[in-house]
Amino acid sequence: MDEEVVINVDHLTKDYGFGRGVFDVSIKVHKGECYGYLGPNGAGKSTTIRHIMGFSKPQKGRIEILGQESFGHTEKILQHVGYLPGEPAIPAGLDGIGFIRMMQDMRGERNEERLNYLLNLFRLNPNVDVKSMSLGEKRKLAVVTAFMNDPDVLILDEPTSGLDPIMQQVFIHFICEEKKRGKTILLSSHIFSEVDATCDTISIIKDGIHVSTFKAEDLKKSDVATYHIYFQNEESLKKFVDSKPVCEIKEVNELRHRVTVAIKRDSYRAFFGLLREMKVAEFEEKPFTLQDYFMSFYKEEKKFAGLSGVEGNAK
Repeated sequence: MDEEVVINVDHLTKDYGFGRGVFDVSIKVHKGECYGYLGPNGAGKSTTIRHIMGFSKPQKGRIEILGQESFGHTEKILQHVGYLPGEPAIPAGLDGIGFIRMMQDMRGERNEERLNYLLNLFRLNPNVDVKSMSLGEKRKLAVVTAFMNDPDVLILDEPTSGLDPIMQQVFIHFICEEKKRGKTILLSSHIFSEVDATCDTISIIKDGIHVSTFKAEDLKKSDVATYHIYFQNEESLKKFVDSKPVCEIKEVNELRHRVTVAIKRDSYRAFFGLLREMKVAEFEEKPFTLQDYFMSFYKEEKKFAGLSGVEGNAK
């Protein structure tokens, strides 16, 4: 039996013209999962999230949260969902506690114990006029209001934008704890460490199109390894390159007598057999990271060859 789908985006399209918008985007976030939505600014992350929250009507496709169609039902959705926008709109003329009370009244619920816990965790003094708050303080205020009613579903758009490095780490630890409590989380970000540390499933979006969706654990279990090999001299380097080794040569640095290669693990025996015939000075593995995989789409315009367990959806 399939896991319960909490957020379902089914072939969402919103075309603003001139290549702007999102095109045939599909997302399924299951109960208790943290789903990472990774892409640079302008890739379409916020557009997707605004449609998920029901703020905009899709041209094509359907979006549901907890079985409820999003568009036209934002108020009902907000009763069950903690939402953190990329650019929180906080009315002028309020202090932090005034904004908190306003949001509590809109949702018809108060959880003072949870509120105080969050204020202490994020070191926020709410008794400060909003116009006097720094960008980081405003972001912490938005984080507190998103989580203060302890919702089961959280939709977070660039949640650590504006937070200092210490608070970013506090937030990452907090999200990991929320996952343990069974929360369902959709988190959009352009920060690799944030997504890597928290997310179970990741989609990469480029120019409004999903180019890959994969399990984070599968990326870490890739059957492709990357190595830096340093040779004793230029002649040995050239001999290796000319030997047509059973690997992909990613980079050659003649000055340092170094070659960077990507090799499938099932080719290890032949590969290391070849190296035994070469004059190798040094040899080191370069861990393959989420950033490496992400940048393969932006540098090479294609999926990293041979990556096991990753679904490429380039269009």
